[in-house]
Amino acid sequence: MKIRILAAGQPGAVLYDRPWPAVGDVVDDLPTTVAAHLVASGVAEEVTDAPPTRRRKTRKGDGDG
Repeated sequence: MKIRILAAGQPGAVLYDRPWPAVGDVVDDLPTTVAAHLVASGVAEEVTDAPPTRRRKTRKGDGDG
């Protein structure tokens, strides 16, 4: 499972016996259970090979009475 780190670690923090990666770093050599836990915790996001989906922007005032 490939993940992107979203949260900075404290000084001296480690991730699976190595220094904590910087925010934005992609890690692809962790066990799936460890990577899934980081994603579920909001510390990382899964990186997929699929192109990102476009989100539709909403205008202010839409839905107001």
